[in-house]
Amino acid sequence: MRMKTRLSCPCGAAISGSDEDDLVVKTQEHLSESHPGMEYSRDEILFIAY
Repeated sequence: MRMKTRLSCPCGAAISGSDEDDLVVKTQEHLSESHPGMEYSRDEILFIAY
């Protein structure tokens, strides 16, 4: 299975990481900064990532 390292937020932000762990951290940081109160688990983030 291919590693997922990119995600497009519905707000228009493009998030990319060096690997899945980095993508999850960066996505959670984006959520806390731009969308307070929205929290997604690692599995949820990777489900919508590509």
